[in-house]
Amino acid sequence: MHREDRPPPSFRQRREQIDGGFHRQESRFRSWVRADGSGEFPAEAGRYHLYVSWACPWAHRTVIGRRLKRLEGAIGLSVADPIRDDRGWAFTGGEYADEVNGWSFLREAYETTEPGYDGRISVPVLWDTRTGRIVNNESGDILRMLSSAFGDLAGGPDLYPARLAGQIDSLNRRIYGLLNNGVYKAGFSTRQAVYEREARGVFAMLDELDERLARRRFLFGDRYVETDWRVFTTLIRFDVAYTTHFKLSLRRIVDYPNLWPYLRDLYQQPGIAETVRFDDIRRHYFCTHPDINPNRIVALRPAEDLDAPHGRAALRTASAA
Repeated sequence: MHREDRPPPSFRQRREQIDGGFHRQESRFRSWVRADGSGEFPAEAGRYHLYVSWACPWAHRTVIGRRLKRLEGAIGLSVADPIRDDRGWAFTGGEYADEVNGWSFLREAYETTEPGYDGRISVPVLWDTRTGRIVNNESGDILRMLSSAFGDLAGGPDLYPARLAGQIDSLNRRIYGLLNNGVYKAGFSTRQAVYEREARGVFAMLDELDERLARRRFLFGDRYVETDWRVFTTLIRFDVAYTTHFKLSLRRIVDYPNLWPYLRDLYQQPGIAETVRFDDIRRHYFCTHPDINPNRIVALRPAEDLDAPHGRAALRTASAA
């Protein structure tokens, strides 16, 4: 799509132009898969398909959930090209192919589900191959479904233990606003005061998490839960992209005494390193935001050793928040 052919600005875009802030679009599709067979989308092996990008932190958390819950044989996966233009996430062939529907662009999933859809095209998408429609495009919902909605089809650790549910939900909300989405609110701001406010909020959250992790191996004790992986997908991109691309330069993750070994601990969990594709991450951030990086210069990857011993296995604490 040529610049002159773009649709008129949406309400969100007009609002951003006025106040200089970034306002994320609400997810449109919020249906739920249910293990008990009730509702429109019962849990069934082979029925659902996950559309993601290795580059996207929101999609990355669902890739991790699918792996940790041992659902890779039950839920298919298609990966979009990390380079995105005005047409949205694309399937360009090779490893970036859609072998389920044969689409060239993920937009086709949205338009099939809702003809005339005019919102932002985002990943992840949980697709129902039986009804031919999107079940859900909210990453938090999809991660929770992978954790608890597929019943006997799933295995692995409990990522949402009932005794911690309220505390997990509370911390998730704060981490989302100040960190997961906070990096975008800082990076896409167009006014100095807005940028500084959002950036300081990001680092306040990082400081708080670093202090919390001085007393426990993971955020809620000796075992990781979904909140740890919500944090992980932001932390793993921080020094590689956000410090430079989003101007979050106050501190790096490697500078934190607890967050840095914590990040290495999560990265070294079985199967996780394979989900981290730094080339895709770097190409996406530095090549798809021309307003921030018009020349598409890809910054060098920091010389950080994620495989170095983390030393956190000896940290034993109570699971109290």
